[in-house]
Amino acid sequence: MKDSGGKYETVIGLEVHLQLATETKVFCGCRTVFGVEPNTQVCPVCLGLPGVLPVLNEKVFEYAIKVALVLGCDIQKTVKFDRKNYYYPDLPKNYQISQYDMPLAYNGKVKIPDGPEKMKSIGITRIHIEEDAGKLLHDPERPYSYVDLNRTGTPLLEIVSEPDIRSPEDASRYLVTLKRIVKYLEVSDCNMEEGSLRCDANISLRKQGVSALGSKVEIKNMNSFKAVRDALAFEQRRQADVLGRGEAVAHETRLWDEKKNITVSMRSKEEAQDYRYFSEPDLVPFEVQGALVEKVRKDIPELPEAKECRFQSQYGLGDKDAENMTISRETGDFFEKVAEESGDAQAACNWIKGPLMMHANEHGTDIAGMERDNSGLSVGIAKIIKMAQKGILSGLAAKETLKIYLDTGKDPAMIVDEKKLGQISDETSILEVVRKVIAANEKSVADYRNGKTNALSFLVGQVMKETSGKANPKIAGEMLRKEIEK
Repeated sequence: MKDSGGKYETVIGLEVHLQLATETKVFCGCRTVFGVEPNTQVCPVCLGLPGVLPVLNEKVFEYAIKVALVLGCDIQKTVKFDRKNYYYPDLPKNYQISQYDMPLAYNGKVKIPDGPEKMKSIGITRIHIEEDAGKLLHDPERPYSYVDLNRTGTPLLEIVSEPDIRSPEDASRYLVTLKRIVKYLEVSDCNMEEGSLRCDANISLRKQGVSALGSKVEIKNMNSFKAVRDALAFEQRRQADVLGRGEAVAHETRLWDEKKNITVSMRSKEEAQDYRYFSEPDLVPFEVQGALVEKVRKDIPELPEAKECRFQSQYGLGDKDAENMTISRETGDFFEKVAEESGDAQAACNWIKGPLMMHANEHGTDIAGMERDNSGLSVGIAKIIKMAQKGILSGLAAKETLKIYLDTGKDPAMIVDEKKLGQISDETSILEVVRKVIAANEKSVADYRNGKTNALSFLVGQVMKETSGKANPKIAGEMLRKEIEK
């Protein structure tokens, strides 16, 4: 496919479906545990059996208000629920309880990065509550599919953006930012692999300078931020190619085929009238009490952007370090504990973003998971930092101590003692190694004497190698200089 070459402007809007982390479903008392036996978390209400009545989960409503407030939305005074009618095998009622013309909230925004030290706003059209459908399981070895209705009735929050996004990259930044905010609120785990965060994308192209929107295509079946970015990039090229041939882009729904890296046509795009919306007769319209909104507002934690600014002013972190330390609420809390216990915020940041994050990645976990496994983790890291500051441990020995500590949970001081990792600061012991290194590296010594000062770093490295990283590098450097300059 040919690139559009700047002839067309891309217009993207995203519909994010967020599964709320309540213990029970939105209109009944069934549990919402992921991965249990199929069809074991169902009841007459979520199965839509005759004579049942839905009852709104209060926690779902509070979580929805919290998200709407943080995204700067206008909370509506009166809201109602509607029936969205369509047939699908995993929708036992043949309708979904959602919100149509009187949703919870309108008119919000999400700020995303737009180049160095610049931000831009993506508008939020609306936020509404709805219930999830079930799940179809397809077995290629059998001539039929299975239906698991455990997910039916799970609470969803749909966040619909304005068509303000102009590139696949901006779409990805929007999703990353939104996920970060939502996770700080602790209203969803945002796990895309488990379906807790799903995204449908609407994309159209129009000629540069034209205000009217082009023919919109919806893309489904994207299960990662990378898939969203790749699917939009492909569709961007495909639509430019269609328009370049003088043809019209079909108004349709397409699926993303991750194996082939293409979108494929699924069906013509539905319109609102296709769903035959009407008010849910079993859930009457109701007013949102101001006292409830204020109660929820008071429960909003410090958000990533504010925490970044505070970490810069309070702890002296740079922009990138502050961003790294606020990547999640758990990381921010852990950083503050280590900074306080060690007395060195920058060292705490360096250890967390470096060896600690590397260990987490290697073991498929994160800071929160590591803390669950070791409740004294922040104290242990602080002890290692202090031993390195006092010269008890060299940098190499400190990393070795950390590795053993993370693997065993033993007290760092005990590890240093047992493994004899303590740094050698005794000048007599170091002098013997220094003289040996000088004798074995005549060229580097000559280079240093001829003004190549970086040769000293090499010689210090040789001393560290000879002592298995235990020599105090500062003392070793000073002694090398004195011996060479005699």
